[in-house]
Amino acid sequence: MIVDAHEDLAWNMLTFGRDYRRSAAETRALEAGGTTPKRNGDTLLGGPDWRQGGVGLVFGTLFASPARMTLEGWDKLVFDDEAAAHQVYRQQIDAYQEMVESSPEAFLSIRSQADLDGHLHAWPETLPEERKVGFVTLMEGADGIQSPDEVELWWELGVRAIGLVWMGANQYAGGAKEPGPLTQAGKRLLDAMAEFGFIFDVSHLPNGAALGAIERYPGSVIASHSNPRALLGHARFPERHLTDDALRALLAHDAVIGTVLGNTFLKDGWTKGDPRDQVNVAHVVAHLDYVCQMAGDARHAGLGSDFDGGFGLSQAPIDFESVADLGKIGDALAEHGYAPSDIEAVMGGNWIRMLQTSLPDG
Repeated sequence: MIVDAHEDLAWNMLTFGRDYRRSAAETRALEAGGTTPKRNGDTLLGGPDWRQGGVGLVFGTLFASPARMTLEGWDKLVFDDEAAAHQVYRQQIDAYQEMVESSPEAFLSIRSQADLDGHLHAWPETLPEERKVGFVTLMEGADGIQSPDEVELWWELGVRAIGLVWMGANQYAGGAKEPGPLTQAGKRLLDAMAEFGFIFDVSHLPNGAALGAIERYPGSVIASHSNPRALLGHARFPERHLTDDALRALLAHDAVIGTVLGNTFLKDGWTKGDPRDQVNVAHVVAHLDYVCQMAGDARHAGLGSDFDGGFGLSQAPIDFESVADLGKIGDALAEHGYAPSDIEAVMGGNWIRMLQTSLPDG
């Protein structure tokens, strides 16, 4: 089972009306000539593509942008304050619930060990075209948590992983575009998250804030979608990428780190409009291998594609036409000398192991 730890599904469903029960090819055909591909690219995601590629588990995000950071007027899911962010995230929770309830034969929510165990047990016994896709809900940026006292509500709503911040700073920490420290409110939020057993996602945290947060957090820590800064020396927003210090801190915390499959995150200096064929699956392997070499094993690297998260087909490596092609990464790892057990770990086993030790029992 392949696991992808970061896909902005609800944002796409509510912003562009994308229906992920369709295949990526069908959605592209429906959107051809419209405005959506110009705004977010041609989709890389769809239910048939997940199943075709053997992708059985996805971290679906709650995501919205601060209004001050929105460059275009078309983005409907923006907020000016925590109350507005709260409402946007609730709408996205409802979107995931509707998706699962309307198509229970295709999708399911993963909130507990029982949910995960049932899914893992059923997966190999089911015909590939009939396999369900499980969703773990991840809040990308805690702007919608109006105070640390509110974490219980989000736990009850099914959120199991939380990142403190997106690109813009909030009451909890600085962001990748607006760097700043972990605040006192951020420390209180981490403490409240730990009481419930949330998985803490450090993606988007500036290096200093990330180091302090990792040291403070006693529970499971991940970087759902972050690449090594050492391979991206000319990055526009360097704080978006993990320094070696942050990687070492994550590895010491037994974290799993998801590699982003956007070209600007894979090839140093690649910019929107450059040819796709300048980036291929070998670049993905280079980022995964960097994490594995630093760790000394393959227990900490995984996938966090960020597909449809602000980029589409034209900004994905040439080897990938949709999420159905993620399996090519395993083939490339084999050519790079990785053992079958290590490939299985990177392609999904590491995320599954983390969830097995992090999700609540019931």
